[in-house]
This record gives sequence, C-alpha cells and structure tokens, in this order.
Amino acid sequence: MSLKKQSISLVLGGGGARGLTHIGVIRCLEEQGYDIRYIAGSSIGALIGGIYAAGKLDLYTQWVSALQKSDVVRLLDWSFRGGALLKGERIISVLRDLIGDCNIEDLPIGFTAVATSLYEEREIWLNTGPLFSAIRASIAVPMIFTPVEHGDRLLVDGSLINPIPIAPTLNDHTDLIIAVDLCAPAEHSITLAKKVMATKDVNIYRTNINRFIDTLWSKNELDSKIESPGVFDLLTRTMDIMQNAIARLKLAAYRPNILVEIPRNLCGFFEFDRAEQLIEYGYQRAEQTLTNLAPDDSNEPDENTNSQISSLIR
Repeated sequence: MSLKKQSISLVLGGGGARGLTHIGVIRCLEEQGYDIRYIAGSSIGALIGGIYAAGKLDLYTQWVSALQKSDVVRLLDWSFRGGALLKGERIISVLRDLIGDCNIEDLPIGFTAVATSLYEEREIWLNTGPLFSAIRASIAVPMIFTPVEHGDRLLVDGSLINPIPIAPTLNDHTDLIIAVDLCAPAEHSITLAKKVMATKDVNIYRTNINRFIDTLWSKNELDSKIESPGVFDLLTRTMDIMQNAIARLKLAAYRPNILVEIPRNLCGFFEFDRAEQLIEYGYQRAEQTLTNLAPDDSNEPDENTNSQISSLIR
C-alpha cells in the first residue's frame, strides 16, 4: 500500500521540550509526500502545530536551534504570584515578535489548540481568535505558567486532560490521522548527545548559569541512583505519569491510523537547548514508524486493532 501523497490530520501531543521532536516528524511527513491539512495540538504540540500552520516553522526552527541553556533561562519570567513560578508572557512575546500573530481562522490549514477549563473541569478547543493567545492558554502548565483568562474561563495546559488530542480531527475529510505521543513508555536505549558549546562561548558566567539550570532539568528516570527530586523535577515527573495514563485511555477511545511514539525519558522538560538532537530524533522515529507500519484505511477498529489497543492500557 502506498503511503505517499495522502492527506492527513496531524495530532501533536504535549510533553515539554520533547515536543521539539514534532518538528522532525513534520519534516519526515513532508519528505514522504504527505499533505498536512489539519493540526490539533496540546501544550507544546499546540505551539509547534500553530507555528507550522502559520507557515513559519522553518523560522522557529532556526531560532530554537540556536538556543543554549543561558538563553533558555532568560526566557523564564519568574513570578511567585498567581499560583505559578513563571508568568509565561516573555516567551510568547518573543515568539509573537519572531513569527507574527494572526487569527486561527485565517491560517492556510485547519488548527485547534486544546486547553483545559480549570473550573469547568473539561477541555476547550480553541480554533478561532489570535493564534498566540490560544497557544499561551494551551501551554499554561499548572504551577509552572500562570493560567490564562479567556472570556469567563480560566484556562490551563491542554495536556492536563488531553495530552494527545485526536478528537478534534475526527470530522476532518482527510485520508489518515497521524498522532505523535510524547508520553510513550521510557526506553533504556535512549542516546541523545548533548550539544557541545564552542570554546569561545565558555566563560565563568555561562558555566555558572549552566550549573544552575542543570538543577532544574529532569534526570533520566531510568538512572539507577535514587536522588531526591527538585521542585521542577518532581512536578514534571508527576505530570508525565498523569499524562501517560490519560494518553493510554485516549488512544483506546480514539485510534489514529499511525502513531509515532516518543519515549518520555528522552529529555528533561525544559531542555530546549537540545533542539537539533531532538528534531533529528523525531525525524528518525517518524521514518522508522512509517517504514514499519501499514496504516488502516478505516477509523473503525477491527478485532486485531482492539487487541492492540488493549495492550496499550497498562
């Protein structure tokens, strides 16, 4: 069965810096000849998906690939008010200036950002209005970024309820639904090289900044040595556990034709300084998935599919 030149709805899951693998997945799909006509995303998936829908993914990729740890920390606008450690406005302001804002309904391809209504306790689909307002709401990770007021609602991270938002794509008139799950089971064979800084950039200030940020990043969950987690480590690990459980249930309820799985221990939540390696990993993972899987033409599961779905719930 030929997989090329088919129209697809692309579902991009949430998972912090692991979301940079979405860029590699998109590159692979384009090179394979897929026509991406619709995107639904939660959290970082909404950010990457929205920027792609705006036609500016290459510009964003150049920018994020140049980031080092000290650059990342400068994007963190600390706030100890509003129930969160970060305001989250600085990064959105930088990206809005870089990419340019627009209304979602004016984008050349369909797009939905998924957020969570804190008091209604349900997911909200944002598919109209300013693009970066929707993205800001979708990435509002509880306790990390402050919630967003949207009309009479208070919105937080979409991954809180739906880390892999397939449902918004079910009525699309496309050939396939392809989903990227950033909460897949941890793997022992992860090898993701650290970016090596040029000698001219290494100085005492930068070294001290890097040491400080290293205390924030999550450590590999498969490390044999047990250490007391820091605040960020504890919070992001807790989110990963919760999102992994929810993702399994969502995948059982709504089955994509193709699922690209990114192991949750690939990197730390804030390791955006590893963009080049993460993008390449996403490309390779998507290429491997497309090579090994033959998609089903139908969204209705057969007996074999039901068996496969059952194996996902663990």
